Amino acid sequence: MAVPQQKLSPGYTLDRCDAVPRLLGTHEDFLIVTGLAGPSKDIAALTGDGNHVFTMAGAMGAATSMGLGLALAQPSRRVLVVTGDGELIMNVGSLATVAVTAPANFSMVCVDNGHYGETGYQQSHTGLGVDLEQMAIGAGFRWTSTVRDESELATASDLIRRDDAPVFVCLQVRPTDPPKAKRDMYPAHCRLRFRRTLLGHD
Repeated sequence: MAVPQQKLSPGYTLDRCDAVPRLLGTHEDFLIVTGLAGPSKDIAALTGDGNHVFTMAGAMGAATSMGLGLALAQPSRRVLVVTGDGELIMNVGSLATVAVTAPANFSMVCVDNGHYGETGYQQSHTGLGVDLEQMAIGAGFRWTSTVRDESELATASDLIRRDDAPVFVCLQVRPTDPPKAKRDMYPAHCRLRFRRTLLGHD
């Protein structure tokens, strides 16, 4: 049996420090759940670790499911999951669960740099050719996009604000360091301030 030839890492060109803020636009439009590592720093740098942000810590692969539960529990609020390619691949079956439950207020942005930023920047599955948008389409997402250059950011920013079905956007960025941002990594504090923002009380 022949061993498949390893593909080269894709030539992603977008700078995440510029592309993530432009894609999200007015971040206060959303309740945001972030994955680990780079995406959590992207959002912390953008929002100042805002009270409408829940940062996952020590729960790799859980951001999609967490965001789905929030969207189902709060149908009048727009929920945005911002995660990375490594984390999403770890729990890719969650895309199917989102698609079949189909909360109209759920959007996801996967910041895909083709590498595992949490564990040493080893090349990830997407760096070897896996297409996350096609996986989302196969799971049943109606609205999807892969953003590869600056000209596609504005359209994708409108897309994550659709209110008729779940949305999946893969944002392909260069494998460079995320912004330097201090995150609140104390889970109890994150939970309390997020709950206070959501419900108006502890």
